[in-house]
Amino acid sequence: MAIFLTKNSKVIVQGMTGSEGMKHTRRMLASGTQVVGGVNPKKAGTSVDVDGTAVPVFGGVAEAMDTTAADVSVLFVPPAFAKAAVVEAIDAEIALAVVITEGIPVQDSAWFWQYSQGKKTRIIGPNCPGLISPGKSNAGIIPATIAPEPGRIGLVSKSGTLTYQMMYELREFGFSTAIGIGGDPVVGTTHIDALEAFEADPETDAIVMIGEIGGDAEERAADYIKAHVTKPVVGYVAGFTAPEGKTMGHAGAIVSGSSGTAQAKQEALEAAGVKVGKTPSATAELMRAIMRDLA
Repeated sequence: MAIFLTKNSKVIVQGMTGSEGMKHTRRMLASGTQVVGGVNPKKAGTSVDVDGTAVPVFGGVAEAMDTTAADVSVLFVPPAFAKAAVVEAIDAEIALAVVITEGIPVQDSAWFWQYSQGKKTRIIGPNCPGLISPGKSNAGIIPATIAPEPGRIGLVSKSGTLTYQMMYELREFGFSTAIGIGGDPVVGTTHIDALEAFEADPETDAIVMIGEIGGDAEERAADYIKAHVTKPVVGYVAGFTAPEGKTMGHAGAIVSGSSGTAQAKQEALEAAGVKVGKTPSATAELMRAIMRDLA
């Protein structure tokens, strides 16, 4: 099992013919992902040779879905055009839209998030590395070689880099799915969404949740865990040494007074029964202990 992305997922790439789109299409195909097409209205009707695989290019998402039965789109579209590209994916009713693009104006992200409400498309991102179900499929930019074997840990993270590190640290156990939700103030899929899916997945035994300073997403996730999650959860909050009032990296990672601090988030998570590590490596060690106990 896996959440959101399975071995049967059929992936199209909006912006495939650009340099980043092409580079990561190649990597996705190499890791076994069923990439069935790209989208570029200017190159519709052509195909692109990707290391010996001919990938057709379509004029739009709806056309690509009609022809290939695609159910996932990965978006490598420049920020100025990202809103229109996401709306196109939503209008085509694709099940999953993975928005890799960073630098999308928050107003645009908020607009297409609101537009998606009540519709059939789940958005992951923006400004995210995507998600991977090792041994099954990879939609985004997560290197499949970090932890290539499937396992029984679920991972949800705001940070792309910390997604990679945690996967590497726990590679001996493997993952059902690792998902980077992105660190912007408005994201389509939250910690809570991932926690709910992992809780329902019979082949996920334990969950790692990585957050960071700023906002209250981790506190809300802690409340959800306390009320609804029965599986063991370990957590890490990036930014314990961040100076107050300074934006650190992600657009959402800003602390105001006592709101959004790493300490406050840690306390909320621990109150919900989550073991929190002071470093990524310490967090991984907490999960190793849990997995050994479950074995």
